[in-house]
Amino acid sequence: MLYNNLKLFLFVCLFIVFNLQAQNCNNYIKGRVFDKGTSLPLSFVNILIQESLKGTTSDKDGFFILDNLCQGEIHLIISHIGCDPKKILIDLKKDTLLRIPMSHTLLGAIVVEGEQSSNNYFQSISSLSRTTIENNSNKTLGELIQNESGVNLMKNGSGISKPIVHGLYGNRVKIINNDIIQSGQYWGNGHAPEIDPLSADKITIIKGVSAIEYGAGNLGSVVLLEQQKIEKEPHLHGQTNYTYESNGRGNNVNLRLEKYSKYFAWRINGTLKKYGDKKSSTYFLNNTGYQEANFSLTLQKSWKEKLFMDIYTSTFNTRLGILRGSQVGNITALNIALNAEIPDKTDSLFRYDIDAPKQEINHHLAKLKLKYFFNENNSITFLLSGQLNHRKEFDVRRAGRSDIPSLDLLQHTYNSEFKYTHSFKNLWKFKIGNQNIITNNTNDPNTGILPLIPDYNNWKNGLFSTLSGKINKANFKIGFRYDTELQKVAEISNDLPRRIIRYENNFHNISGLSSVKFNLTSKQSLAINSGYSERNPGINELYSFGLHQGVSGLEEGTLSLKKEKALKNTLEYIWYPSSNFSINTLIYHQSFNGFINLIPKQKENIDGVLVNEIRTTLRGAFPVFMYQQTNANIYGFDISSQFSIRNSFFGLIKYSFLSGQDVKNKIPLIYMPSNSIFGSLKYQINKSNILNKGKFENTEIEINNRFIFEQKNILIGQDFVSPPPSYNLFGLKFSTNLILPNYKIRFFTEFNNLFNVKYRDYLNRQRYFANDLGLSVIIGLNFKF
Repeated sequence: MLYNNLKLFLFVCLFIVFNLQAQNCNNYIKGRVFDKGTSLPLSFVNILIQESLKGTTSDKDGFFILDNLCQGEIHLIISHIGCDPKKILIDLKKDTLLRIPMSHTLLGAIVVEGEQSSNNYFQSISSLSRTTIENNSNKTLGELIQNESGVNLMKNGSGISKPIVHGLYGNRVKIINNDIIQSGQYWGNGHAPEIDPLSADKITIIKGVSAIEYGAGNLGSVVLLEQQKIEKEPHLHGQTNYTYESNGRGNNVNLRLEKYSKYFAWRINGTLKKYGDKKSSTYFLNNTGYQEANFSLTLQKSWKEKLFMDIYTSTFNTRLGILRGSQVGNITALNIALNAEIPDKTDSLFRYDIDAPKQEINHHLAKLKLKYFFNENNSITFLLSGQLNHRKEFDVRRAGRSDIPSLDLLQHTYNSEFKYTHSFKNLWKFKIGNQNIITNNTNDPNTGILPLIPDYNNWKNGLFSTLSGKINKANFKIGFRYDTELQKVAEISNDLPRRIIRYENNFHNISGLSSVKFNLTSKQSLAINSGYSERNPGINELYSFGLHQGVSGLEEGTLSLKKEKALKNTLEYIWYPSSNFSINTLIYHQSFNGFINLIPKQKENIDGVLVNEIRTTLRGAFPVFMYQQTNANIYGFDISSQFSIRNSFFGLIKYSFLSGQDVKNKIPLIYMPSNSIFGSLKYQINKSNILNKGKFENTEIEINNRFIFEQKNILIGQDFVSPPPSYNLFGLKFSTNLILPNYKIRFFTEFNNLFNVKYRDYLNRQRYFANDLGLSVIIGLNFKF
C-alpha cells in the first residue's frame, strides 16, 4: 500500500514538473503607441501587465516590447501624461503585435470616435476625458467645463450653473446627453442641466458652426456627453469614486459596474451627493447646500456586427438651497442687500438643512437606439426616447405655507430620430436625417400663485443633410437644415377677472453651413467655417411673467418677439510640430438680427429719469428683468497652447477674449463673459523616483491659476449693481496611482481658491447679494477593479 502511494506521489510530481516545463513562457508582445489625433509616436508611455506588475516604457518612436511572457489572459494598463489611461485584455496564445492609439490632449481636443468624427473634423472642439471626470466627481457639468477656452458659466450660487459658449447660453447651446437633446433646461438662467456627468465617458464642447445635426438655432455650440461602447470583456469591471469637499462638508460617492456577455452587455452607474452650507472667504452662505441621487443603466447588444442596439435609462434627482439672504421683504431692504458686504440673515452656524427658498428637480430619461449596417459604407440609425422633468420651487411664504411649492411644473418630452449615412469610396460622406420632438408642459394649479411659465404643447420637426469630403489637401463640408415648430399656449391672464388666453405660433427656420479645412503641412491646418441659423423665441422669452425664484428676480416675456437670425464665422489655426507641443487659435464673429436677451427692465422715476425697476410684491421686493430684441455683434478669440518637457512637465495656457455690442441702441450687451486666462503646470514623477518603484505610477503635482478680468464693457447704471473687480484664483493638486494585481487605486488631493480670496463673479447672479466661494480642500479616492 505504501509502495503504491509512493508511486502515485512521484507520478503527480513528475506530471506537475513536466507541465511547468511544457508551459510556454517565451512569448512576447511588441507594439507601437501613437497619438490618435496626429498619428505621431508617443514616447515614455507606461505599459504595465497588471497581474504580474511587469512593465516597460515606449521609446522615442513609440515602440515597446514585453518578453518572456506565459500564455493566458492578461490585462495591459497603458498610461501617459496628457492621455486617458487604457486597459486592454489580451488572451496571449502566441507572439502578439499591437498598435495602440492614445487620446493625447496636446491638441486641446480629443478626436471623437465613430459617427461623430465626421462632424468634429471641421471645427474647434475641446474634450474632457473619463479620468478628468472622475478626478472632479464633486463638480457639476458646468463646473467641469468652465476652464475650457471660450466657455464660461452662468451661475446662481454654488449648485446651479449652465454653460456659456462664446457668449451664448440657454436654448442656443444644445446639451446632448447620450444622443438625446436634453429637455427641461430652458426654463431660465436659474436652472442647471439635470445631468450626472459621471454617467459619461467623455464630454466634448463643439465651438464651431457645424452642429446643425443636433438641432436648429444652436450657433452657440453643442456640449456632447458620450458613453463608450462596452468592451467585449467577459470579466466584471467597475470602480468606486469617493470625494470629500471641506467647503460645504460635501460627500460624493459614485459606483460604476459593467460586464459583457453574449446576451447583453450592461453598465450601471449611481451617484450620491450631500452638501451643507457653502462658505465665502469670511462667512457662511446660509441655505446653499444641495443633495443629489442619480442612477443610470445601459444595455447593449450586437447581432453579427450588422445590427447594434443601445438601451439607456437614467434618473436625476436633486434638492437645491437658494441663498436665504437673496429674498427680502421690501424695496428699502433690497437696496441695502444689493450694497451690503455681508448678506442679511447670515449666521455662523453650519447646516445641512435645506429650507425655502429652494428647488426640487426630478429628471427621468429612457432611450432606445438601433443602428443597422448594410455594409461598411452604409448605415441607418433609429432613435426613440422619452423624458420627464418635474420641477418644484419653494419660496418663503406666510402662514406656514413654505412647504407648498410656488412653482410646480411637469414636462413630458418625446424624441424620435432617423439618420442615414453613406460613405463613398473616394472618402466623401453623405448624411441625411429627420428629428421630431413633442413637448407637453403643465402647471399644478394648487400652488395658489400664477405660474411663471404657462401650460403649452410644442411640436418640432427638423430635416438635415450634410456632405463632406476631401480634395487633395483640403477637406470640405456643407450642410442644410429645415425646421418647423408649432406652439400652442394656454396662459392665465395677469389682470382681473382671470381668464384663459390662448396663443398659437407656427415657425419655419432654416440653417446652413459651409466649412473647409486646409492641411497646410503635416503639422499645420487652417479651418474656415461659416454658418447661418434662425431661432424662434422660446416659451419663456415670450410668456414668462412672475417671480423666477431660482434667480430671485421677476421676469417678463415679450409677446412681440420675432425670429432671431444669426450668422457666425470662425477661423481656426492649429500647429502641432510634435507630440510635445501644440497651439490652437480660434477667431470668431457672430452677427444677430433680432438678438433676444434678458435685461433689467427700466421705468421712469419721479424725476422722469429712466432707472432699473425694483418691484414689491406679496412675496417680497425683487429686481425686474424683461426679454428684449435688438441687433447685436459678438466677437472674440480663443488661444490655447500646451506642451510637455522630458515626459515630466505638462503645461497649458488658455486665453479668451469676448466683446458684445448692441448695435441698434449703440450700447454694450449686458451679461457677456469677462475676458479670462487659465494656466496650469503639472509635474509627473518619473520611474526613477522611489515613489514610482514597484506599484506606484503617475504621481503628479499640479498648480493652476485662473484670472478673470473686470467686465468694463458696460455702462454705468446698465445693471442693478456695477460689475465686480477682477480676481485671481490659485489651485493645487496632488495625485498618485497604486497598481495591484487585480486593482488600481488613485488618491488625490485638491485645493481650490488656495489663498481664500474674497471675490464676486460677474456672471453669478448671487453676486448681487454675496461673495463667491472661499478655500476648499478636496480629498478623493478612486478604486478600480
